[in-house]
Amino acid sequence: MSKILYRCYETRSREGEQFIQDHAFSFQIAGTSTLFDGKKSYVAKEGDFRLIRRNRLAKFNKQPPENGEFKSISVLLDQQTLHALSSELNLHAEKSFSSNDVTIPLKSHPLYTSFIDSLWVYLQLPEEEQARLMESKVREIVQLLLLLNPETRDILFDFSQPGKIDLEAFMEKNFHFNVSLDRFAYLTGRSLATFKRDFQKIFNTSPRHWLQQRRLREAHLLLKERRIPVSDVYIEVGFENLSHFSFAFKKEYGYAPTELLKTA
Repeated sequence: MSKILYRCYETRSREGEQFIQDHAFSFQIAGTSTLFDGKKSYVAKEGDFRLIRRNRLAKFNKQPPENGEFKSISVLLDQQTLHALSSELNLHAEKSFSSNDVTIPLKSHPLYTSFIDSLWVYLQLPEEEQARLMESKVREIVQLLLLLNPETRDILFDFSQPGKIDLEAFMEKNFHFNVSLDRFAYLTGRSLATFKRDFQKIFNTSPRHWLQQRRLREAHLLLKERRIPVSDVYIEVGFENLSHFSFAFKKEYGYAPTELLKTA
């Protein structure tokens, strides 16, 4: 997989969610990109640079400009390259970073701009060639980050894994993210087997059953109290697609979700 991610969308917004596995240096070329971590929204507008942090869950919205296209470019800062740099240059996190924000805004600088400009040549290459050559570009942007934003050292070279945390609180906060059980297990500091075992003890049911029931309850509330369209609700609460949501909702409540919107 290439470490350069170039995104160009036509004149409609894109929404979704993801587990952010690697740090990424990102530049917003056109349009607006919004990440939401369940508590806070992070907005990147045209011309914004930012560092996106790994091991985070986020919903995203990518909005093109009026009569234009959404465009962004990101470089994934993979753990293998960061570990190598840490060993070679004796670079280590000195303390925990002061903020837990998903994205860190970076002030515009000619060196960042020059770096982005240099990527366009790489994008013309076949993906296999990109992958072979991109380690040098990852190294370059990491060293630029350390030069221009030295505080990012405590993010980039923190190789710790998520520790074991309160499972019940985490799931109540993050049930609406449509990610695999493996991801939920990892982010709560557990193996998948331990996650399932602890989950059963706490909730007295399986993770999959609990997630569906919890998402349906949230969907019912959003439809009834906030009158949110069904086409938006299923994404909001973490269902994979509209047909699955509609089927599960009708099975649970005895009527289609659209019927709830018709009531006064």
